[in-house]
Amino acid sequence: MAVYLKQGKEAEDIRNEDAKVSEIVRSTIEKIEMEGDQAVRELSQKFDKWNPESFRLSAEQIDAICSKIPEQTAKDIAFAQDNIRRFAQEQRNSMKDIEVETMPGVILGHKNIPVNSVGCYIPGGRYPMVASAHMSVLTAKVAGVKRVIACTPPINGEIPAATVYAMHQAGADEIYILGGIQAMASMAVGTESIAPVDMIVGPGNAFVAESKRQLFGRVGIDLLAGPTETLVVADETSDPEMIATDILGQGEHGPTSPGALITTSKEIADQTLKEIEKQLKTLPTADVASVSWKDYGVIILVDNEEEAVKEADKMAFEHVEILTKNPDYFLDNMTNYGCLFLGPETNVAYGDKVIGTNHTLPTKGAARYTGGLWVGKFLKTVTYQKVTSGETSAHIGEYAARLSKLENFAGHAEQALLRVRKYGNKV
Repeated sequence: MAVYLKQGKEAEDIRNEDAKVSEIVRSTIEKIEMEGDQAVRELSQKFDKWNPESFRLSAEQIDAICSKIPEQTAKDIAFAQDNIRRFAQEQRNSMKDIEVETMPGVILGHKNIPVNSVGCYIPGGRYPMVASAHMSVLTAKVAGVKRVIACTPPINGEIPAATVYAMHQAGADEIYILGGIQAMASMAVGTESIAPVDMIVGPGNAFVAESKRQLFGRVGIDLLAGPTETLVVADETSDPEMIATDILGQGEHGPTSPGALITTSKEIADQTLKEIEKQLKTLPTADVASVSWKDYGVIILVDNEEEAVKEADKMAFEHVEILTKNPDYFLDNMTNYGCLFLGPETNVAYGDKVIGTNHTLPTKGAARYTGGLWVGKFLKTVTYQKVTSGETSAHIGEYAARLSKLENFAGHAEQALLRVRKYGNKV
């Protein structure tokens, strides 16, 4: 039976915090809808102290920024983008258009059509998430999206040069220095200076995630990517130092980022607790990671691997590291996760930054019903049908008419019966 050795905040406290965020987002979106660019400028000044002549960077500005990027930084970004592009292209290649004749004269098919325009959000603030440019902009371009715009906030009143470079190299058609709710709403609703898009994607803080939730329907979204979640599954062979490092390494994302350990070993659980306390004394981002661990950290002791799978699937976390003697057992048996990291040689940071899988992943239990951002998210799988024989049309029409009448749809039945009369009984 699973035993909780440590638990985080109560669910009711979390719901109350979410409600406050929801109201702020609602009123902000409404203001942008009513006032357009003026509201965006006011919000940018208020939250980011940013009031440029234009939020969109010109081609000349982008060229000037790119020319000053250090050579090593450019090489590192190229390495990451090559990996991400290669995997995204393989994913795209796996998605085939199909056409099949299901019966003589009946042709059915589907096509995978890219969304026409996408807005990508690349977070900034304390952590300028350069990698998010690769994950969103580049993946959308591999999918074939014609217009990809990208927003990122200024950092301390400055343009984040490496992020802009990554956006540009990934293929962004328009780049805006704009953050938070105002960026999300501007892309989705549109203003006098920003044409709206069909879909918004990308990670962000609670306000960005809530913006996506409230704007969904008006535009498409990738998923509701909230605070980073990291689960480590460990057994008696695992390394407590590694477990602690990998949990705290993700806990630095923010004070509401859950970190969890499921283990079959009480000794490993105890040693990990000690190791976490030890590392928090020297970790440069301990001011954030210590809060996330105190408020949202969880440790669960289980009897065996089967029970570990059961508990992990109930949590349905975004990142799941498997640090056991048999990682493939979890690959074969787990069903609810954003991304699996199998064995001690890999880790969440690889996935976040460079290895090739996408780092925009489902949180808050959404892994129960969706995967993360990938090239397929930017494609609409749409169907079509064609009947090439009048005789076949009349044959199908008889069935369609009877089934329509069964549901009291007289107009539907008449559509079918018209074809029966027109094409039936012909030699």
